[in-house]
Amino acid sequence: MPIIVTLDAVLERKGMTLTQLSEAIDLTLANLSILKTGKAKAVRFSTLEAICHVLDCQPGEILAFERD
Repeated sequence: MPIIVTLDAVLERKGMTLTQLSEAIDLTLANLSILKTGKAKAVRFSTLEAICHVLDCQPGEILAFERD
């Protein structure tokens, strides 16, 4: 898949766990895990906005495009 999710790196840099992020943005850990592993087929802008707000980052720090 050409879209790479780099949420792990941002979480580590910010010193936050996936569970803490899940609680902060009110999204189930299961759904956040699907996003983190790159298995999500879509992501809502409201979810992306909440993640960026809590992690104080830009969407480009979480998502990357990789050519095949």
